[in-house]
Amino acid sequence: MRAPLGNFDVVRPAPQALDLLVAPVADAVRAWSGPVPADELIHVDTEPQWADTAAFVEHYGPELLHESANCVVVAGKRGGETTLAACVVLSGTRVDVNGAVRRQLGARKASFAPMDTAVGETGMEYGGITPIGLPASWALLVDTAVTALPHVLIGSGSRRGKLIVPGKALADLPNAVLIEGLGAA
Repeated sequence: MRAPLGNFDVVRPAPQALDLLVAPVADAVRAWSGPVPADELIHVDTEPQWADTAAFVEHYGPELLHESANCVVVAGKRGGETTLAACVVLSGTRVDVNGAVRRQLGARKASFAPMDTAVGETGMEYGGITPIGLPASWALLVDTAVTALPHVLIGSGSRRGKLIVPGKALADLPNAVLIEGLGAA
């Protein structure tokens, strides 16, 4: 099997790579439903030391920068309450935390969640957090530029491996909210 983007040696449909996925991601793939079939979610095996975006594109190809997205966990605070959410933006952009995220969450203050919170709440590894398999109560804020891509490279829940999914599949994830301009240059 060949991946729809990039040049990877080990490529499998995600339902055939459940043993390589962390529990919440594997569970989400098993329960996958919607207009995009689960077999269109592709797992590519990659080395953990190349998981961070800059190192990844340097090692696997600079063209992937424009075909990949990052998923970050944010915390919105208002009146002593904290709301966690995830944001998915193109890898070449940064999440507009103080604008779009704060407004969408109805928060007085928004920031990136601490690493231990992001890892503990998602059950995923830092540097591999993915929008697939997030806690059911979280909002998932997705930049429309990500959903416009035919295929997008995202984390797999661990630092080893990535998922390649049709961009439109992210719009159908639980609690997904599409936001134009969520990622700023």
